[in-house]
Amino acid sequence: MEQIQRCHDCKTAIKIEGDAIANGVMLSYKEGDKEYQVFKCNDCYKASARLSDYKPCEVYSRVCGYLRPVGQWNQGKQQEYQERKEYKNS
Repeated sequence: MEQIQRCHDCKTAIKIEGDAIANGVMLSYKEGDKEYQVFKCNDCYKASARLSDYKPCEVYSRVCGYLRPVGQWNQGKQQEYQERKEYKNS
């Protein structure tokens, strides 16, 4: 059965049949006890074999006077953070 994954960089479809990857490569990395797999198409891999931007950026913001990672906030505060609007002086 054929599986389809997406290239990490350009989002091109990568076809996988069994253990064979038709038009790309699989890159894996380990963080702690978890192992992650990322796919790149052949063109992107030739341009840069390096895996970049594979982890989400941890965002800090101030709440109640303390800088804290937004990911550690409770669900209500995270929703409030997503709904914030940036104001610019004209």
